[in-house]
Amino acid sequence: MDEASDVMPSDLPTEHRQRHARDRSTSLNSLSHFKNHGGSSKHMRPSTLRSHGSNASMKSIGSETDYSEIIAPIPRRHLLQTSQSLHWLRVGTSSGDELLDRGVSPVSASSVGSVFPNSRMNNRLSFTALMEHERTAAGPSSRADARKIEDEQGTFGAGRRFVRWMHRSNMKSLVIPSAIAASALVKWCIGLGTYSGYGTPPMFGDYEAQRHWMELTIYLPVREWYTYDLQYWGLDYPPLTAYVSWLCGRIGSLIEPSCKLFMRATVLVLDFLIYIPALYTFVYAWQGTRSSRKRHAALLTLLFHPALLLIDFGHFQYNSVMLGLTLLAINSFAAGHDLLGAIFFVLSLGFKQMALYYAPAIGSYLIGKCIYLGPVHGTRLFLRLALTTTLAFIIMFAPFLPPFAPLSAIAAPITRIFPFGRGLFEDKVANFWCFTNVLIKWKRIFASRESLLIKASTGLTVLGFLPAVAALIFGGYKTRLRKDVQNDSVNVSPAASSSPTPILPLLPYALLTCSMSFFLLSFQVHEKTILVPLLPLTLLLSGASPTDDAFLWGALGNNVGVFSMWPLLKKDGLGLQYLAMLLLWNRLIGHNPFKLHYGYFMGLVSCVVHTLIILLHLVELAVTPPARYPDLFPVLNVLICTPIFGLIWLWSIKRSAEVGWAVSGLPGKRKKEGPSSAAISATSSSTAFGNSPVRGETGARAADARRRALEMSVSGDRER
Repeated sequence: MDEASDVMPSDLPTEHRQRHARDRSTSLNSLSHFKNHGGSSKHMRPSTLRSHGSNASMKSIGSETDYSEIIAPIPRRHLLQTSQSLHWLRVGTSSGDELLDRGVSPVSASSVGSVFPNSRMNNRLSFTALMEHERTAAGPSSRADARKIEDEQGTFGAGRRFVRWMHRSNMKSLVIPSAIAASALVKWCIGLGTYSGYGTPPMFGDYEAQRHWMELTIYLPVREWYTYDLQYWGLDYPPLTAYVSWLCGRIGSLIEPSCKLFMRATVLVLDFLIYIPALYTFVYAWQGTRSSRKRHAALLTLLFHPALLLIDFGHFQYNSVMLGLTLLAINSFAAGHDLLGAIFFVLSLGFKQMALYYAPAIGSYLIGKCIYLGPVHGTRLFLRLALTTTLAFIIMFAPFLPPFAPLSAIAAPITRIFPFGRGLFEDKVANFWCFTNVLIKWKRIFASRESLLIKASTGLTVLGFLPAVAALIFGGYKTRLRKDVQNDSVNVSPAASSSPTPILPLLPYALLTCSMSFFLLSFQVHEKTILVPLLPLTLLLSGASPTDDAFLWGALGNNVGVFSMWPLLKKDGLGLQYLAMLLLWNRLIGHNPFKLHYGYFMGLVSCVVHTLIILLHLVELAVTPPARYPDLFPVLNVLICTPIFGLIWLWSIKRSAEVGWAVSGLPGKRKKEGPSSAAISATSSSTAFGNSPVRGETGARAADARRRALEMSVSGDRER
């Protein structure tokens, strides 16, 4: 009573004090109640126990004996039932007996999206996120936990601090405009330097190639675009690049086609028209349930992507157009607009053939969705996708097809787009072939049998992206809509085909796996091609916390990716821009590459790799390479970068397996559906975008809980 008197003022009403005392002693009262009246438990129906909300207390069930009221304490709500989410990557829910067939996903060291449901915001949490949240809520249980929490709270980049200051100063609406304006200023400052091929006649570089294509397309008929003077920067990109060059050339002819100011402005304008809107829609389509601060910080991270800014605005190219169109495609898939997404991806392929690096992942996702929808609706979607894609390609290549040109004219752009005659690799690119060329001289061994190298590189590339393709297709099969036994048909809602599937969270990892496989193993790779796998890696980084594996791998991959292009940037005279962008971006995201994160293998790897990078730069400044080995430093660059890219490729496969396991469960036969498990509505997969009221549960524990609840409900109905 002394303890109770401390918490219960004497001036409270008597009824209030009695209720408060009951609340405090509820567990003891309930225990003694069941001990003394063990036989009364048979009067309690399981359905009654589950009928009350979270705020309702457990009261005595009506029976023959009038027992005193039992009031249970209000438990702390589980993380699965709250609106808190530690990660942005979300998946669709599942319901019915499908949950009973799934296995438990392996616990990962990173918080990547899982299939844990959220009753309010339909967020998705990973297994590690749950563990970390529970451990943080309970307080640090060890010194390692305390250090880890201290790291998470102390790792705030300049971007997040800027966003927080803008929000607190009631300037929330100005965050995005100011971020875009700041990125435009940085891009323009990068463009003030030199460019590819500056002062290096007779071929100069990519800047001269783009200017030449503008001039070529406005003065020659379409049939001659891919055949005119191939020795001097012949057009070797798909038709959409030629059409854009024609448009820019028409506008530039009114000014001065060779004007550097105009050429730089074309890159900036196209970036504003395509790439920046794609980033904006990505942040709100894929990270819509996050807070506005986190979305704004993610947009800042993506706007200042260092590798892309240095190549497009320094070296001079239009990679942001191709990447932006691909990003618009996956945004459309996330919104359920598959046909629009297919058109965007065809446009990306039509602008640069490097978009083929994404083709296996995107094609497998669409096939997986067709399998998910079932034979009737899936076949219908497949035919619509095939027709849309075919028509888009025909329209794009129409000037080279009958009746506008003879059928043989189509061979010219195709042979220019896929230049197998250029060899296995150019310059020193950080991929498998150049890395192993230090010991095995591939070009010399297969000098007269280059076709074998083409076949070998193709086979290895397919093996490299096969895990991503299998994960998407298998995930679509395992999560496919079930048949209604009574009607012998799949119950699909009208919005089924326009809803995202449960395998959507696998798409970013599949894009990373496929593109990195092409970069490491395919034929004829440029050093600038690293931009293709860096896009999905940076997208994953933007949605991760500073201590997640996705963040650490993303930061390391971007830094090493920029370093892998150092020989090219050095040749272009962009050393100052190279150093400034690396420092700015790492400061912006709050990444210290030399900080040993407690419990993370990545911390040690990052520290060692960045130390080697700095040492190589210092040696390159102080030492002149011997005449016998003029490419000594580029080769050392390859030896440092290639293992990191290989580790990122392996990590993406690992994450695909873990997320795929969480989404679709273990391989095995699915149980026969009965009338009780009628069908899973197709709208259940759209919970990632807040469209479905269905709340799923995942894992063995959740499945057991649902089974027990079902049995208790049935037994309760029988007792009635």
